[in-house]
Amino acid sequence: MVYRLVSPWTASRAALEKALESHRFNECGASQEKSVGWVEPRGQAHGDLVEVVGGQWVLKLAIEVKTVPGSVIKRKVLSQVEQIEESTGRKPGKKEQRTLADDARLALLPMAFSKQSTVTVWMSPKDQWMVLDAGSQAKADEVLTCLVKSIEGFAVTLIHTQASPAASMAHWLGSKEAPPGFSVDRECELKAADESKAVVRYTRHPLDTDEVSQHIAAGKVPTRLALTWNDRISFVLTESLTLKKMAFLDVVLENAPMTAGDRADDNFDSDVSIATGELSRMLPALIEALGGEVAIGQLPVPLAA
Repeated sequence: MVYRLVSPWTASRAALEKALESHRFNECGASQEKSVGWVEPRGQAHGDLVEVVGGQWVLKLAIEVKTVPGSVIKRKVLSQVEQIEESTGRKPGKKEQRTLADDARLALLPMAFSKQSTVTVWMSPKDQWMVLDAGSQAKADEVLTCLVKSIEGFAVTLIHTQASPAASMAHWLGSKEAPPGFSVDRECELKAADESKAVVRYTRHPLDTDEVSQHIAAGKVPTRLALTWNDRISFVLTESLTLKKMAFLDVVLENAPMTAGDRADDNFDSDVSIATGELSRMLPALIEALGGEVAIGQLPVPLAA
């Protein structure tokens, strides 16, 4: 997910490190359902929370969630309701049953399994954008919330282009011609705009066919389309201008410097340099293919401020 920094990036590394430290990640306690906080991008315990490589800033947010299956809570509540009925002769009302459910959840949380995930954050002060390796809007919102708490005056907005991704993808498929520097791959999803909400998906299938063009002509709107940029990066573009299934191709990886060490972070700097270097060239090309970016003054209210 690609965001535009509303104001120039002026934070110092030391100041941001101090700000993030107060929101460092701690695992969930016994009766805690959720914990969110910053972790070390290099993966070294008690290490720095801010990494700067070649002018590119990298942060990482950790999210831990403990959940108790609803079916387990329901069984426990039903058992307690039966016991109350047997001992008192009355059936607990809805409010009391909700209280029983809350108590059951708290009692079971210490035994619940936890699930941890992380979101990598890339800040490019020079390009004035922020890129999140987030698979859902919910995770992106977690990052935005934590950044707002940590950085005074922080504000971003989603990248908006002159042409919508859906309209552009429809043009590329309908004309059977990809934008300069890009090639259309073998995956897409088309959705009908009418009440039928019909969906057509192609996987590992040529898209430069009359059948696909006919779907476009009939009014189906592309919501996902697989693309490759300069034989270097492959990804799936969505109607919301998010990039899914991103992968760096062999020509990029073949030129990656090799490190002989055995530490987990030996290749961290080179990985960051390669990834940010490639994306710093690909993202402007994609925005240009979508008609260019809408100026900040014409955008909606920032998502965070």
